[in-house]
Amino acid sequence: MNIHVFTKRVQEKENLSYDDMIQAAEIIFNEETPKEAIAEFLVALHEKGETAEEIAALSIVMKSNAIHFPVTKGTYIDICGTGGDGLKTFNISTTSAFVLASSFVKVAKHGNRKISSSSGSADVLQALGIHTDFTVHESVQLLEQEGITFLYAPAVHPKLKRIGEVRRAIGKPTIFNLVGPLTNPVDLEVQLVGINRPDFVEEYAKVLSILGRKRAIVISGSQGMDEASLDHRNRSTLLENGEIKPFTINIEELGLQPASISHLRGGTPEENAEILKELLKGKRSPYYDAVVLNSALGFFAYGIAETLKEGVSMARDAIESGRAYKKLEAVIEFSQNTIKEQAI
Repeated sequence: MNIHVFTKRVQEKENLSYDDMIQAAEIIFNEETPKEAIAEFLVALHEKGETAEEIAALSIVMKSNAIHFPVTKGTYIDICGTGGDGLKTFNISTTSAFVLASSFVKVAKHGNRKISSSSGSADVLQALGIHTDFTVHESVQLLEQEGITFLYAPAVHPKLKRIGEVRRAIGKPTIFNLVGPLTNPVDLEVQLVGINRPDFVEEYAKVLSILGRKRAIVISGSQGMDEASLDHRNRSTLLENGEIKPFTINIEELGLQPASISHLRGGTPEENAEILKELLKGKRSPYYDAVVLNSALGFFAYGIAETLKEGVSMARDAIESGRAYKKLEAVIEFSQNTIKEQAI
C-alpha cells in the first residue's frame, strides 16, 4: 500500500488503527519511500494529534528495525525523557541512572546527543570519560557486570538516519519525538518516562500498557519538563498490571526543598559532568534534590520501594554511602579499558 493513502485519511482527521499504523510505519522505514511523502504523513499526523495506538505501533516497527542486544533474562528499567521541553536542565535522568544501578536496579538507558538541552545524555557521558560507541558485546558486558548500560540511539537504530533528515527538514515536533523512550532494544518490563506534554500523561501510560510494560511511571514536570520537577506542578501516573492510576507528589512531605526550574538549568557537557560528579559525592543543592526525587520515582517504578518516601531514603543512602559515585567510577573504568583494548 502507498503512504499517500494513509496520509489522506490522517489529513481528514481519521485516527489510524494499530494494524493500519503498523503498515504505515513499515512504509516509512522502507528506503524506497520518498522523503517528501514521509514528511507529508508525519506533518498530517502531528496536526491531527497522535493516539496511543499510533504511537505504540510505530514503536513496535522501529524496535523491530533496531540492532539486537542479547541480554540475559531479567527485569530491566529505562529512565529517560522524550526531550523537547527546551528548558535546558542538567542531566537529571543520566545522573539518576547511576543512583539506581548502585542499588541493584538493572538500568538499560537509552539516550542521544543534545536536542533541546545544552547537553544530552551522550554529551555528558563523553565529558565524564564514558564513550558512546560500545559494540553490542561491550554494551551487554557492561550491563551484566555493572547493572547499567548506555545505548546510543543512532547506533541502535541505523534506519533512523534517513528519518532524521526528514525530521530536520520539517523543523517541528513529530510522532518521533514521542517514540524515542519506547524503542529501547532491550525488552523492558519497567519504565520511568518523562514527557513534555502534561495533557498526554495518561495517554502515554496507555501506550506503555499496549507495549506490555508491567509497571511504569509517566511524569511531566513544571512547564512541560520531561522529568519530575521540584515545584509541585508535576503531573504523574502509575501503570500497574494494565491499570492506570494518577498520583500526586508532595515535595515537602518527601523531605525535599521546593525549587524553580531555573535552579535546575545546566550548561555545557563539561559543566554538567562537574555538577553530576559533585552531586554523587554528596554536595547538596536543588540538583541533588531533583536527582533524589527522580531516582525515588525509579525505585518506586521498579517495585523495590513501596512508597515514594521509601524511594527518597534509598536514593539518599545510595549517594551518601558513596555507592553511586563508585558506580560512576566503575563505568568510567570499563569505558577506558575498552578504548585501550580497541587500540591494541
